[in-house]
Amino acid sequence: MSETACEVWFYHLERSGLDQVLPELLEKTLARGWRAVVRTREADRVEHLDGWLWSYRDDSFLPHGPEDEPGAARQPVLLTTGFGNLNAAQALFLIDGAEEGELEGYTRCVVLFDGRDEAALAKARAQWRAVKAKGLPASYWRQQAKGWEKQA
Repeated sequence: MSETACEVWFYHLERSGLDQVLPELLEKTLARGWRAVVRTREADRVEHLDGWLWSYRDDSFLPHGPEDEPGAARQPVLLTTGFGNLNAAQALFLIDGAEEGELEGYTRCVVLFDGRDEAALAKARAQWRAVKAKGLPASYWRQQAKGWEKQA
């Protein structure tokens, strides 16, 4: 369990979709020696990501698995619609407007949202306000032509 508050980073997707951005961020997470939980609201998204993370690049894959398969606790990246942290992950990725739930035990929570979707923007703004109200450290990253720029 972390002794410091979980950092919450908001990633405003404008130039690339989730399928392009998420694997890159997961690779960086694993390179740190961390594990990750990817939480979505839809079981269909878990199924899609389960296939995508094996094939998104010709020369590599991300080791992962859905929460409902055997060995979930050993997965470096766990895909779920639930609120547990079965693989003792340091990083929580929230996609498709998934709720953050309890952040205790996580070092970082990454909220990814589509800047071209008004409902997603409204949800992210509400999450930002809730995170700030809890007194958690929050950062806002906006997608630029090349890379990300911290805006707040």
